Amino acid sequence: MSTLKIAIQKSGRLNEDSIQILRDCGISINNGNDQLKAEASNFPLEVLYLRNSDIPQYLIDGVVDLAIVGDNLLAEKGKNIEVVQKLGFSKCKVSVAVPKTFEYNSIQDLAGLRIATSYPNTVTEYFSSFGLTVDIHQISGSVEIAPNIGLADAIVDIVSSGSTLFKNNLKEVEVILKSEAVLAVSPKVSPEIQKHIDTLKFRIQSVLRARNSKYILMNVPNDKIDEIGKILPVLRSLTVLPLAQEGWSSVHSVIDKDTFWDVIDQLKDAGAEGILICPIEKMVL
Repeated sequence: MSTLKIAIQKSGRLNEDSIQILRDCGISINNGNDQLKAEASNFPLEVLYLRNSDIPQYLIDGVVDLAIVGDNLLAEKGKNIEVVQKLGFSKCKVSVAVPKTFEYNSIQDLAGLRIATSYPNTVTEYFSSFGLTVDIHQISGSVEIAPNIGLADAIVDIVSSGSTLFKNNLKEVEVILKSEAVLAVSPKVSPEIQKHIDTLKFRIQSVLRARNSKYILMNVPNDKIDEIGKILPVLRSLTVLPLAQEGWSSVHSVIDKDTFWDVIDQLKDAGAEGILICPIEKMVL
C-alpha cells in the first residue's frame, strides 16, 4: 500500500496545531525528539518535519503529497498549489508597518522607500497593483528591527497580536493579506494517494465541524417546539424526546459556537428552559 507523505513545519507556531489536528483525526504519530520523519501506526501516513520556507517547493516537486502550511507562504512561493481545506488556526496578517513617528496618509507615502521583508514577491505584487515601486531589502529574520537600525524605512511582515510591532515602535498601516493554516496538495499525486487524501480530508472536516459547533439540549413546552425550531440552525431536523412531565419535551440540536449566546437569548424568550451546551468531539455528516 502506498503511503501519504505530509509536510509539517519543523518548529514554530504551526507545528503543534498541525500535529494536534492529525491526532484529533485519530492518527497516531510515532515521533520522537528531533526526528525529521515519523510514521503513523494506524494510517498510511508519513510526516516530514521541514523548514517552513521549503515546503512549497517540496509540494511542487512532488516530494510530499500534502502539507499543512500558512497560505501566506503559498501566496509568496506557491501560487499554483491547490488548497483543499482551510484549517482555521494560526491566523495572522501580512502587513505593512512603519515607525510610529512616520506620518502616514496613504499607500502613496511609501513610493520609492526601502521595505524590509521576507516576502519579496508578495510585496512587489502588492505595490505594483497601485502602480508603485519600492526598494525591497529581503531578509530572513528579525524583520521588525530593520527600521531601528537604518536598514529600511518600513517593513512587511507577519502580524498576529501586534505586540512585536509595538515593542519595536512600529505601527501597522496596511494589510496586504489575511492568512491561516491550510491543507495544500501537490500537483503530482497519484490516484491511489488521492484516495488517502480524500479520507484524511473527510476526517479533518469532521474535526473542524466539531470544533466550530456545540451540542445544545433544552426542555421546551410542546406548543413552543415549532417556534424553537425556527430559531435553531439544525442539521436535518430537531431531535424531540418526550419528558416525564406531560406537555414538555427535550429538544436537541447543534449550534454554531460563535453565535450561540445570541441564539440562547432567543430560545429563552421563546420558552426554553434548562438549556445545556456541550462540546462535540467529532461531527460526521
